[in-house]
Amino acid sequence: MKRRLPNIFYNPISLAGAALASVSFVSIVFLAFVGQLQSKPPAYIGIVSYVALPIPLIIGLLAVVVGIWRERRRLRKGKPASRMVFTLDLSIPQHRAAVEYVSMVTIVFFLFTAYGSYQTFEWTESVTFCGETCHTVMKPEYTSYQFSPHARVRCVDCHVGGGASWYIRSKLSGAYQVYAVLSNNFPRPIPVPIKNLRPAEETCEQCHWPAFFAGEKEELKTYFMSDEQNTRWTIDLLMKVGGGALGQHGPARGIHWHMNIADQITYVASDSGEQVIPWVRARNKTTGVVTEYLSTDATQSLEELKKLPMHTLDCIGCHNQPSHSYRPPTRIVDESMSLGKISTELPNVRQASIQALVAPYTTTAAAMDSIPMLMAAYYAQQYPKVAAEKKEIIAAASEELKVEYSRNFFPEMRVSWQAYPNNVGHLTSLGCFRCHDGKHQSPEGKVIVKDCNGCHTIFYQGAEISPTALNAAGVPFQHPEDIGDAWKEMNCSDCHTGQ
Repeated sequence: MKRRLPNIFYNPISLAGAALASVSFVSIVFLAFVGQLQSKPPAYIGIVSYVALPIPLIIGLLAVVVGIWRERRRLRKGKPASRMVFTLDLSIPQHRAAVEYVSMVTIVFFLFTAYGSYQTFEWTESVTFCGETCHTVMKPEYTSYQFSPHARVRCVDCHVGGGASWYIRSKLSGAYQVYAVLSNNFPRPIPVPIKNLRPAEETCEQCHWPAFFAGEKEELKTYFMSDEQNTRWTIDLLMKVGGGALGQHGPARGIHWHMNIADQITYVASDSGEQVIPWVRARNKTTGVVTEYLSTDATQSLEELKKLPMHTLDCIGCHNQPSHSYRPPTRIVDESMSLGKISTELPNVRQASIQALVAPYTTTAAAMDSIPMLMAAYYAQQYPKVAAEKKEIIAAASEELKVEYSRNFFPEMRVSWQAYPNNVGHLTSLGCFRCHDGKHQSPEGKVIVKDCNGCHTIFYQGAEISPTALNAAGVPFQHPEDIGDAWKEMNCSDCHTGQ
């Protein structure tokens, strides 16, 4: 059989390198073809196609060059050639059968390799892989994700997204994390990856239509007082969600006015968690008008602040816990009481439940054992008659608290609502008040307002609610407890710490 390449190519090293390079190249072509066939290709297919597989391809090509160089040196020194010599004659039945057998095995091998590679991609981009197999340290995130509005959205769709460049960037940034997990040298709790997040336009907005005008949304919230009677307090309000687009989809107004569409908001945060925002700039994209606001509490000059990294406000700026939210004890207990999972027949059950949740447990197992004992001991000491007559109700409340604890508290990783402040709202964390605190002023005298009616209209508030009690025009906010006008001068989270 006539050789198409120089004789020095036919040596064991070059042939092995050529085989390795060929397999890698065929796999890259196959995966690229699979990616082109799918409207939404697997997220990890890019990192394997464009990063992992080219490595053995390059190694194979280098082996070809090294083999040729080595063979040439051998020949120059007068040594015999080390090439592999074989003769193939298809007119010989044995040779023809060997070719058929090798060809069949090669085709089957390629098919199984391709199928196995694709199944590997499917597995590595699965939620199971992220939450259980590889990232076991992420138990808090995996648990909270399962009970989030995005429980059917894959982790990689938000944390990686499409495109090879972000695959590479995400894996390079996670290289040290792999070492940290293997060496058990990682922080507890795991820091929020604010610096490494992909822009929301490339992730969130692939599903959520940014130009949609949402209008208003009614919210009915039920709270309970920490008193013996478990006094109910209900607020029915209309959230002015609005939208950020101009034109046919509605005016740019309401809470979503902040979206990066008709207006662009940039800001500087003086802390890593972006909870302290001393400087804000608003630019109207239509008129080009720019307004800058500096907080009266800023500890740095305007010149110093402008040297810090500037951030563009997008979905994650406010919705910073779309899939990993850890609810504060007060909200957990209020909701469980409103749903009847924790009975209001038990006196002062709200305070007793909160105390059982926030006790300093060292492990989740310890919490599961201690919560029922703490609840039983509280009523045995404070209300002996209730403890004797309503054991089953106390036990049911304890079981509900255990369920909620396992979803929101992870003492092994030091994770709770305190570790990750929620920027949506302003009750137990600064949230909206990071900017809307009445202290951010422009040189022209404009102030970022701190006004309840700016974002919502309160229809009703009080102990009992009925359709006839609603006021469509809105009523002024009334604090459940008589604290005068103190609530106007301070932030909600100053008192409402979540426990």
